[in-house]
Amino acid sequence: MAATSELIPAGEVIACHTVEEWNEKLKAATDSNKLIVIDFTAVWCPPCRFIAPVFVEFAKKHLNVVFFKVDVDELATVAKDFEVEAMPTFIYMKGGVQVDKVVGASKPEIEAKLLQHSQVASA
Repeated sequence: MAATSELIPAGEVIACHTVEEWNEKLKAATDSNKLIVIDFTAVWCPPCRFIAPVFVEFAKKHLNVVFFKVDVDELATVAKDFEVEAMPTFIYMKGGVQVDKVVGASKPEIEAKLLQHSQVASA
């Protein structure tokens, strides 16, 4: 099995393309005890394309957080597991539990929740 740092590199948005890859990387991220932020996106979604580079910048800036990108068409079962009904949807997780959610491409709201939950995680 690959080392956790290989599965969840800091400063990057991790894209998963199979359910097996998603399960393996999510487990590694959960085991790291870091805040996890998942961007549920779709290639056909204009607001998703708008927010994607912002999400990448957040990943580069917040090295203590694990950032995932999940295409809802590619991994429909994962999107269903998280009850995603609109794109983009951002799910925030700690310790394997969902702690927050933002629906829509609101940079201020996404960042506020990111700061709120990453501060608590590092306290």
